[in-house]
Amino acid sequence: MKKRLFAGILLGILFVYLSLKGLDIQSVLEGFQRIRYTYVAIALFVLLAMQILRSYRWGVLLSPIEKVDQVSLFSVTSVGFMLIVAIPARIGEFARPYLITRKSKIKMSSALGSIVLERVFDFLAITMLFPIVMFLAPLPPWLAKSGVLLLLAVIIIFGLLILLVVKRDASMGFIQTILKRLPDKLSLRLGGVVSHFIDGFKAIESPRLFIYIVFLSLLIWLADVISIYVMFFALGLDLSLVAALTVMIILIFGLTIPTAPGFVGNWHYFTMIGLVLFGISRADAMTFAIVHHAICIIFTAILGLIFLPSNTLTLSDLKGIPSL
Repeated sequence: MKKRLFAGILLGILFVYLSLKGLDIQSVLEGFQRIRYTYVAIALFVLLAMQILRSYRWGVLLSPIEKVDQVSLFSVTSVGFMLIVAIPARIGEFARPYLITRKSKIKMSSALGSIVLERVFDFLAITMLFPIVMFLAPLPPWLAKSGVLLLLAVIIIFGLLILLVVKRDASMGFIQTILKRLPDKLSLRLGGVVSHFIDGFKAIESPRLFIYIVFLSLLIWLADVISIYVMFFALGLDLSLVAALTVMIILIFGLTIPTAPGFVGNWHYFTMIGLVLFGISRADAMTFAIVHHAICIIFTAILGLIFLPSNTLTLSDLKGIPSL
């Protein structure tokens, strides 16, 4: 955790420096005066819809294990995403699975498995949208290559997950063979943890459910594209939906590497990269990056704080990953 935090802070400082280097700060400040708050309100509504879709999809992923009510799912999702932003080294990723175990009979390891599956579906949806950007946007070579590598990685990971679920007995037999090298008590415990973890992938057993989750994942990320597109109007940028999609994908790549708390630096630099591709000046791109980042982070924080009283936890809870 400390190493990842240190790396994230260093990279954040580097990206802040690269973002500000040679920038006309006065032009950036003047850009704030152009904000149209009606469009900001619309963007916030879209972000809320995106959060509702996220919590609903998580419920679908968990449904083969246990059906959880949407109020619980939404409250836990809101707190979880707030902690992802607030706590370094992405320790906040453990918040949702831990909190949902307190509102259901789902095991921590199963809930964690569902989060892993959710992330894989996210990347699948992004790779499905990526060809649009490749054909219609002036992408830098590094991004085009990264997209191809991401697609290959998603295919391989999905293949492994499907193998674990469909050939569960054989997979568990292979895993148990490895675990037998450990002390009996530890081997038995880890075997149970792995079994419950695989339970978190049950949603991909059903082709119908698989397709439905892909559809929901596409809706979630298209909502994100729309929120960015609406923010273009908020700051007077004459750009297309393809530009919004391009900015989103580049930003996602920028956030996959270690980040400082709040994604400071990474968010601004990679947003600027995306906007400059479409002829936007660095000053206007930075204005957009600052406003877009502030709105998303503040929205996430407020939504999380609203539900935090009913979903309290400590950092030691997350570090310990209890109840596996």
